[in-house]
Amino acid sequence: MRKAGAAIPPEFGGEINSALLKKIQGYESDKTRFSFISSMFSNIVTIAFIFGGLLNMYNSWISSKGFSFLISGWLFFMLLMYGGELLSAPFSLYRTFKIENKYGFNTMTLKLWLSDFIKSLLISTIITSVIIFAGLSLIQWSHDYWWLWIWGFFFIFSIFMMYISPYVIEPLFNKFTPVDDELLKDKIVSLTEKAGIRAERILRIDASRRSKHTNAYFTGIGRTKRIVLYDTLLDGMRSEEIIAVLAHEIGHWKKRHLFKTLFAFEMFSFITLYLTYRLSSSDFLLRLFSISPDTIFAKLVIIGFLAGIVSMLFQPIANFISRRHERQADRVSYELTDDKDSMVSGLIKLSRENLSNLYPHPLYASLYYSHPPVLERIRYIKNLN
Repeated sequence: MRKAGAAIPPEFGGEINSALLKKIQGYESDKTRFSFISSMFSNIVTIAFIFGGLLNMYNSWISSKGFSFLISGWLFFMLLMYGGELLSAPFSLYRTFKIENKYGFNTMTLKLWLSDFIKSLLISTIITSVIIFAGLSLIQWSHDYWWLWIWGFFFIFSIFMMYISPYVIEPLFNKFTPVDDELLKDKIVSLTEKAGIRAERILRIDASRRSKHTNAYFTGIGRTKRIVLYDTLLDGMRSEEIIAVLAHEIGHWKKRHLFKTLFAFEMFSFITLYLTYRLSSSDFLLRLFSISPDTIFAKLVIIGFLAGIVSMLFQPIANFISRRHERQADRVSYELTDDKDSMVSGLIKLSRENLSNLYPHPLYASLYYSHPPVLERIRYIKNLN
């Protein structure tokens, strides 16, 4: 940013000034430094836990309690989850009330943050408990093929969560009300019908209670969709720009990106679970990490640690595919609206309001960005025909 970010891009002429550009760079710098520190802390704690003997002590302590296999496994993983949540809480507080406050995004009170934290912890407890008990029961029931049954359970459970989350979980955190702009609703219905989608409900979410960041999204599987618009989006954009944003999301549906991503994830999960089964069937990992007694719980923690390292090799590939999907969705948006000007102005507003980095390093963007950098996207849209 210091090298290339002194000048305002021509695409943003009249939209941002030097003071706002400096604010964008400050926000990016603060986020990057904070991300580095929090990541280092997380990695140090994880390495100390696994290589410093704490995993062995923890595993021995759980085993010494004499609980059943299911209860021991539930206690083993739930305490780890609670420990992780408590360790990450100070970082979440700092990010919300220091960095987001500094740049004018945070609108959350400490009371609301605590309420969200407790609700999230309760929901995580319920969902994680279901997964743990189901997974360990399948391991007990089928010693040789539990990996296959668990893969099937995860697949069905994830589809189930996609269905119920908009109706059960999301309303616990936000208030959803019908969009009252009839003209905008008519335009949205016309757009969705053109794309072959039925808009079940068009809703406004009170996102401004927590943050001034803006967004929009679809929920639902198949042709029936629930369209959710942030109140910050509705208040800050023209109807044509909102339509362009929604058309982009429709582009993901028309190109079947969710299905392709889900399919790739399930194939990866299938292979990962089989390898987990093979690795957990021997004592190799326990000998390598000096863990005793022999429990599948400790093996799964070690495998999860190693899988996190291996998955880093695939992340750039996944991000490359994601950026390709974003460009395809932009093309569909243009085909549906034939309105490049609104697509570009909408992107500029989203970038400006969210203080998006205009000058990411090309190598960093190629490795870590799931979306093309905003200037690249704008130039791509302008050249569509």
